[in-house]
Amino acid sequence: MDTSIEPLEGNKVKLHIAISAQEFESAINAAFRKLAQEVRIPGFRPGKAPRRILEARFGADVAREQALKDGLPEFYADAVIAESIDVIAPPEIEITAGEESGDVAFDAVVETRPQVRLAGYDELRVTLDYTPVADADVDRQVDALRERFADLEDSDDPLVDGSYASLDLSATVDDEPVDALSATDLLYEVGSDGLVPALDAELRGTGPGAVLEFTDTLPDRFGDQAGTEVTFRAIVKEVKRKVLPDLTDEWVTENTDSESVDALRDESRRRMELMGKLQAQMGMRDKALEELASLVPVEAPEPLVGQEMEQRLHDLMHRVQQQGMSIPQWLAVTGQDQTAFLDEIRSGATKAVLADLALRAVVTQEAIEPSDEDVDQEIERLAERTGEKVQKVRRDLDRRGLLEAVRSDLARGKALQFVVDAAVAVDSEGNELDIELPTPEASAEPNGDAASTAPTEDSPSEPPLERDDTVTTEESEA
Repeated sequence: MDTSIEPLEGNKVKLHIAISAQEFESAINAAFRKLAQEVRIPGFRPGKAPRRILEARFGADVAREQALKDGLPEFYADAVIAESIDVIAPPEIEITAGEESGDVAFDAVVETRPQVRLAGYDELRVTLDYTPVADADVDRQVDALRERFADLEDSDDPLVDGSYASLDLSATVDDEPVDALSATDLLYEVGSDGLVPALDAELRGTGPGAVLEFTDTLPDRFGDQAGTEVTFRAIVKEVKRKVLPDLTDEWVTENTDSESVDALRDESRRRMELMGKLQAQMGMRDKALEELASLVPVEAPEPLVGQEMEQRLHDLMHRVQQQGMSIPQWLAVTGQDQTAFLDEIRSGATKAVLADLALRAVVTQEAIEPSDEDVDQEIERLAERTGEKVQKVRRDLDRRGLLEAVRSDLARGKALQFVVDAAVAVDSEGNELDIELPTPEASAEPNGDAASTAPTEDSPSEPPLERDDTVTTEESEA
């Protein structure tokens, strides 16, 4: 088989493939074997009729037509591998010779993955929503800890947000009592929006003995009952205020693992800084990838966008089906418009394709190549994740032709890390930010610190997991 490539416009190439009559004979023999399985010839078992009998009965043209239909895709696939063409769409095949006899030749026009060249990827400035920890942040953290040890005391002061009212509450709908919304000696925090907004508004400024009557509609969190108009009657029996313990060294020693107020504040600051920087670094990774994708000088190829959309929809469908729903049902439950949903999927897929093209460009321009040790470690991780033996995972990847895909994914992962390491984090005003994590020695923390159980208001109770930007378990193109 002889092959040659002719570049075309629009990231397309024309692959010329020529096959000698002798080589094509194997495809004709395969076609006759297939025909023998499909027809009944008296005196022969299925599949055992010789070629000469089949050729005499059906003619040579039938087998040649079948050989062209079945064989050309295989010859095309071999040519793609031989020429190292990174195809991203099915080919358009045109037979140019050999339809009736002799040598066979055909052209395959196919779209390839564009190879782009980037500028400025090693000097990105990434804007992050990150603010260094201030004294006020530490105060809120320490106060949150004190809140856990607060006492409620009787008060003569008017009710304000943060104070508590002991209530007898009754509710009716169309003059019918609603037991689920009625209570005796209910301890309610003003400003908590724990029932309906009107309750908080009515309570503010009142005191013991106040009788409040008002009507409001149930908010969305009441599900099917949301929007129902309810008439309430509330009697304020007592007013209580929250009293925090005095912040002293003695209190800190008794209730935390810190030995003083200063030590507690230092530990709170350290943990908040660590959490904030962890979140900033995760944001840095995603934002840097977005900035990198914006440097790609071409539009995302439609075949790649379509493939990415299909994969995302497939993954979503799998997750939704596990919940016993279809996609239309899931859209109805979540209140999403189908057109807007698909537009969002397409937008995300387009960004992902551009990011992939950008990472491939960095791999090429920086000559990034994972080592054999990197590949071995990744296979070990896959084996541990799937519970299979390392040798079996390697064998399966090799058999399915995915080892090169693993190597390519690792290279893109290294390219992303290169970009992140070279990027500069800045705030909205362009000032550089320090989001470097402290050394392991500096971040060592005592066990059981009570302050550690009180996360900041703006941070989750756990650090976010790092997104895995390399694909090693799916059958992906290298």
